[in-house]
Amino acid sequence: MAVGKENTEVAAAVPMDKGGEILKPRTDKREYRRIVLKNSLQVLLISDPETDKCAASMNVSVGSFSDPEGLDGLAHFLEHMLFYASEKYPEEDSYSKYITEHGGSTNAYTSTEDTNYHFDINTDSFDEALDRFAQFFIKPLMSADATMREIKAVDSENQKNLLSDSWRMRQLLKHLSREDHPYHKFSTGNMDTLHVQPQAKGIDTRSELIKFYDKHYSANIMHLVVYGKESLDKTQCLVEGMFQEIRNTNKSVPRFPGQPCTQDHLQVLVKAVPIKQGHKLTVSWPVTPSIHHYEEAPCMYLGHLIGHEAEGSLFHALKHFGWATSLYAGEADWTMEYSFFDVSVNLTDAGHEHMQDIIGLLFRHIKLLQQSGVSQWIFDELSAISEAEFHYQAKIDPISYVVDISSNMTKYPTKHWLVGSSLPSKFNPAIVQKILNELSPTNVRIFWKSNNFEGQTDKVEPWYNTAYSFENITELTIQEWVKSAPDVNLILPTPNVFIPTDFSLKDVKDKEIFPVLLRKTSFSRLWYKPDKKFFKPKAYVNIDFNCPLASTSPEAAVLSNTFVWLLVDYLNEYAYYAQTAGLDYGLSISDNGFELYLVGFNHKLRILLEAVMQKIAKFEVKPDRFSVVKETMTKAYQNYKFQQPYQQALSYCSLVLQDNTWPWTEELDALSHLEAEDLASYVPMLLSRTFVECYIAGNVEKNEAESMVKYIEDVLFSGPKPISRPLFPSQFLTSRVVELGKGMRYFYHQEGSNPSDENSALVHYIQVHQDEFAMNSKLQLFSLIAKQATFHQLRTVEQLGYITSLSRSLKAGVYGVQFIIQSSVKGPGHIDSRVESLLKDLESKIYKISDEEFKSNVTTLIDMKLEKHKNLSDESYFYWEEIQNGTFKFNRRDKEVAALRELKKEELIDFFSEYIKVDAPKKKSLSICVYGSQHVKEMASDKDEVASHFTEIEDIVGFRKSQPLYGSLKGWNQLKL
Repeated sequence: MAVGKENTEVAAAVPMDKGGEILKPRTDKREYRRIVLKNSLQVLLISDPETDKCAASMNVSVGSFSDPEGLDGLAHFLEHMLFYASEKYPEEDSYSKYITEHGGSTNAYTSTEDTNYHFDINTDSFDEALDRFAQFFIKPLMSADATMREIKAVDSENQKNLLSDSWRMRQLLKHLSREDHPYHKFSTGNMDTLHVQPQAKGIDTRSELIKFYDKHYSANIMHLVVYGKESLDKTQCLVEGMFQEIRNTNKSVPRFPGQPCTQDHLQVLVKAVPIKQGHKLTVSWPVTPSIHHYEEAPCMYLGHLIGHEAEGSLFHALKHFGWATSLYAGEADWTMEYSFFDVSVNLTDAGHEHMQDIIGLLFRHIKLLQQSGVSQWIFDELSAISEAEFHYQAKIDPISYVVDISSNMTKYPTKHWLVGSSLPSKFNPAIVQKILNELSPTNVRIFWKSNNFEGQTDKVEPWYNTAYSFENITELTIQEWVKSAPDVNLILPTPNVFIPTDFSLKDVKDKEIFPVLLRKTSFSRLWYKPDKKFFKPKAYVNIDFNCPLASTSPEAAVLSNTFVWLLVDYLNEYAYYAQTAGLDYGLSISDNGFELYLVGFNHKLRILLEAVMQKIAKFEVKPDRFSVVKETMTKAYQNYKFQQPYQQALSYCSLVLQDNTWPWTEELDALSHLEAEDLASYVPMLLSRTFVECYIAGNVEKNEAESMVKYIEDVLFSGPKPISRPLFPSQFLTSRVVELGKGMRYFYHQEGSNPSDENSALVHYIQVHQDEFAMNSKLQLFSLIAKQATFHQLRTVEQLGYITSLSRSLKAGVYGVQFIIQSSVKGPGHIDSRVESLLKDLESKIYKISDEEFKSNVTTLIDMKLEKHKNLSDESYFYWEEIQNGTFKFNRRDKEVAALRELKKEELIDFFSEYIKVDAPKKKSLSICVYGSQHVKEMASDKDEVASHFTEIEDIVGFRKSQPLYGSLKGWNQLKL
């Protein structure tokens, strides 16, 4: 392992770093320095001269476990309130406004024992942003008038979680624990806990909030990470000047000793009713937190073996019986004091009927591990994979990086701030065996959720109203399940052939900075982009199989999807080894066929590619696996109706606009009639005509890239009876989008598909233009200027809902903007009127924009556009999108920047007047209104109001078929290349 030689010189005023050298990846050229300010604030400074974004994260070692009795959610509420204003910067929301207007983003989260605040921003605006950020912790203004508004925001955030199975089950796990342990608490908070109950008891929430802040927010329990472009010395001066004013009251980090579960909460079987269709089994044990032995990594070792998916594994056996569709094993909820090790299995209907057998096989597998002993070679494999992934890790966004590190700083010694628990290095069988022994029948909690339990439960969890029942389960019962479980040969995994050993970099001489069309035949086209920027032994391969039959009808779409699901299912036992060794792959439906990607270490990538192609070539329908996949897909379709209302609205929007898309209800109906024989007949037809679009990038030489594509061609197109033949020119498919009428306003009203959901949603979409650099730049500039104003007005001031955003929309080369709002307090008709009102406010803002403000926004947008790709995947996504859209504008960023540099203020105003403002002559808008149960009575009157002035869409597919379509850029460019 390489240890970075860090610059540890610090100013005399700051204590020297006694924490030792910081372990960093071999390939990491950034500089790091730990300092401690006079107020005992620990800081990690990072200097990255190549960065386009600066970032900071402050981790405060206090979270929801510290909520006062009777004020559940106070720590989370405080996290919201600190964003409002400070004594130095008193204008409400000015922090978020400054960050957004200078190309950045900001967020925060509250966990059990930590609250983390973070932001990123363009480099030339970092100093002021950092000063504004520092004021959170120096003199925030938690104003009285903001208090109720932000309680409403917390309540809205909670409202969106009430019908989420993951939130509901998490709270049920907590509910079934010691009432005197903070694990038991409700951490989010809502109107009841933060306003109604305190008010009834004569408690002033704002006073308690300020007390909580004064009591807990002390510099000595904070950890700050600052990621800058400047030298460490310059950044250190900046940090010292801004952050040493944070007061230090020498608080101890709050500790909560003791286990959340007593014997009353162990040896239990809990049956719960979920919202969505499906069955899931979670077996959980309280164990010794592995954070105390993170270099020995006992839970990583055991999670690797219990969660393995190759032949001989527990999952492979469950899959063989048709009982399970996925399995996860590993350490779940943990602190320094307690931890849970979970095994979660998604069950089929048959698996639900064999719960006892599954539990029996799980405990039999645990016994196998106990008897086999802890294997040095398995630990060494884990260590080798972890070391390769750490030392050759790709750069990530600075904001994600600083959040990861600041949370690590509270748990690990300085040396391991960057690496955390991700590098197991000390083989210690006794420690692994200790955790293994804790996975016992006397220590177990079994949570079994299924819709089949509806009407069979007798208890209700109070915060989310989850119905459940509770029963004790003895060690003897589990031993009986172990004995009666079917006899299967559970074995340890074999050595992993996919672990890379060749990390050498190819000597590429090419000078091209963009992808080049390296090879073109009637069968395929190869775009090639060697890595000359990231210098990692990794590759990225994307292959789109264009098949004309793939989405011609709901039946075809479902058959194509089933084919892809089965391919993944068949590949799993083999490809799982590759995925655990840092070589990922995926198969999915694309617009005009199906798509394969492979990304990771390049050393063994070709082996995995060949395995995937052979599965495609020799595809056959296995009736037993077909049945399982059909059942799983059916539940996935049925669960569409439980999507968040804003997600439903976005789906309707896509259905209105995008040609060759089908309602999920029609696809579900088609699936219900599907048999294995139908798929067996369909797949040869699907593959009979295809064109293969390839993009290969990274640590790959030209001849290797060409060889991969030739191999694909040989598999599909060679021989006397080839699987595939080339497409006819008329068969090249294109994705096309409805062109809405100029000066037209369209509405689509629909009840939410889940009658239990009170939330409503609006997507207000404005279609503008087809891809063109100057127009793109104007639209992007408008979006930048309007984004924070939208959030401030509709969420902060009007409190319409937690989910409130303005974003650009790109559908098959057609650009627009969309306002997305989800609300439990107002219906979609009212929200749409508020968007119209906001557009009138924006009209004034745009028309009155000063020359200085205009130039500042243009500069910010240019900086954002010139931001370099962080890693190979980031770069490849960008170029692949150009290829998929058929635009091939690989120099898009430079061209749009050039257009921005030429843009005049008057041109932006003209653009807004023509396309965006309320009565713009060329405006084309579509409002998708989804009504939750609270507002469904408003739908009829809203439709009547629309009918008298605008165009109501009654039948989505009928409307789409009656409208003109934009010409496809892909179709035009396909002929030219």
